[in-house]
Amino acid sequence: MSVRMRLFLGLWSFLWTVGMPFVLLYLRRRGRKDELYAAHLDERFGRYDQTLPGAVWVHAVSLGEMRSAVPLIRALLDRGERVVVTLFTPAGRREAERVFAADIDTGRLAAVWVPFETGAAYRRFLDAFRPQYGLVMEIEIWPRMVQAARAAGVPLFMCNAQYPTKSIARDSRWPRLRQEVMRGFAGAFVKSDLQAERFAAIGVPNIHVTGELRFDQPIPPVLLDAGRAARDWIGARDRRVITIASAVEGEDPVYLDMIRALRDGGGVPPLFIYVPRRPERFDEVAGFLEAAGLSVLRRSRALGETLGVPIDAPAPVAVPDIFLGDSLGEMYFYLAMADAVVVGGGFTPHGAHNIIEPLAVGKPVVTGPEVGTIEYPFVEAEAAGVAWRVRDAADLAGAVRGLSPDTQAIERFLADHAGGVRRLLAALPDALATARGA
Repeated sequence: MSVRMRLFLGLWSFLWTVGMPFVLLYLRRRGRKDELYAAHLDERFGRYDQTLPGAVWVHAVSLGEMRSAVPLIRALLDRGERVVVTLFTPAGRREAERVFAADIDTGRLAAVWVPFETGAAYRRFLDAFRPQYGLVMEIEIWPRMVQAARAAGVPLFMCNAQYPTKSIARDSRWPRLRQEVMRGFAGAFVKSDLQAERFAAIGVPNIHVTGELRFDQPIPPVLLDAGRAARDWIGARDRRVITIASAVEGEDPVYLDMIRALRDGGGVPPLFIYVPRRPERFDEVAGFLEAAGLSVLRRSRALGETLGVPIDAPAPVAVPDIFLGDSLGEMYFYLAMADAVVVGGGFTPHGAHNIIEPLAVGKPVVTGPEVGTIEYPFVEAEAAGVAWRVRDAADLAGAVRGLSPDTQAIERFLADHAGGVRRLLAALPDALATARGA
């Protein structure tokens, strides 16, 4: 470890120590909207009711990372491993607790908060779970986490990793501390040959190309059946249905312009399914759409807590303009209803979200211009003619208006890119042997 990194870690620890009251205040304030933010606070200090010595540690910060980790975690459990999943957001934790409820009940999996970035918190976490090795989903770079794992002799790998162009440009400026932290990982399981070249160029060791884990995500048949049934129930059997998936803050005006353009374009207007990315935005988005003069039917009020087929809820008197997806863990339900999908995030600097889920159910995808966060597999999907990016609301309306699925092209694309979990598990023994100096 360089002197510069030692000084940085000292400063980092000092900032976390003096800033802890503000961090706790942040969690308390977020807890007013979602009480889970402020729950299980001891876990954030590395104190846990449950311990799983010898578990495999999977770190998945939020909902997106958790979903990408699901097929890998399931494969690890099927191999007889026990797993501890660390998370930061309530949405991610709820998804873990929902998907792996049976494994939590039998003590094979623990879903807990990731410790705060302090040495003491990580020492307590590592003492409690004594993980064999750790897999950090995507590109979550936490200096104290990496340093603590190295100090404890726990091989920590980047998993399902990619290094976006914008991140490289930012991190390559002096003092390049983030890249030095990356070199502290025991290795990396990356999405493509291009990503392997990028990580190797900054000195990350022990790199293995394993692909994108999201291609192996299980698709719940009940959600697909319920989505198809809901399309008939809502009265949209003969209408075009557009799902706006994972809409984020700052994009709502773009989508409103698109909705207006398609509604006013003549003929039977489409039904729009609007799914905000964060549950804290459900009420805000409903109010925004209603203030714009659109009729909104909320999933939570129309269909009850659980989905079933056939749908026994009273059908709406008229087809609404918007069916608001204000529920968690039901994305495939909303995608199954659609003819085409607009993926959120692409009209903000933060970048587009997951395009694999809609493609996995045979739906063509459009997003905004910012696709650096999903460089793989978006570039490949665009070349295959199954995904598109547009500049603005006007282009978005035009693209969606003429978009229809090419089932064969989507199937070929999915077949070409599946198998990430199998490749990762095959690469794991060599990666661990290298990390341990065998």
